[in-house]
Amino acid sequence: MFGSVAATAEEAGAALPGDDLVPDADVVMDRAFTLNATADDVWPWFVQLGKRRAGWYLPRVVERLIPQGRRGIRHLDPALQSLAVSDVIPDWGGRDATFTVARLEPPHVLVHTSRRGRTLLSWAIVLRDVPDGTRLQLRLRMAPVKRPWLAATFGDLIDAATVAGLAAGLRERVSRERR
Repeated sequence: MFGSVAATAEEAGAALPGDDLVPDADVVMDRAFTLNATADDVWPWFVQLGKRRAGWYLPRVVERLIPQGRRGIRHLDPALQSLAVSDVIPDWGGRDATFTVARLEPPHVLVHTSRRGRTLLSWAIVLRDVPDGTRLQLRLRMAPVKRPWLAATFGDLIDAATVAGLAAGLRERVSRERR
């Protein structure tokens, strides 16, 4: 159910859209996975992602443990398909936490920014066509970070688990939607 979300060394070393938004990042977390679908099929799921939108996608087996009202939706919702640069999306990182859409190039690039206290974040989602579907790379950049070693270890574990859940949840949803 949960596959690897490890980015290759080549992916982690490549420049991505949005890197310039937090150029001197203290912490960079790269994740990547492949979905057996086209970028056009995957893109709408990322457009509607977010708190008070479609939620965060997790696999059904995990969502059974979450109250029904907090589960991610399992279909594409036309009402959530509108997204533009400068749109603000609530986030789970705290009561006032949000992401702002900084870059939007459908169906391949979505970059969000956020500020958490004095720390600036960028979160790039890049979809690349590959022979067996779409390769998704997610990069989180943060600066300044008070304790980079803590974010790079503990935060990295949380990021890996979160993206692994997202990947598994997307696999379920995309394959269901394509049927």
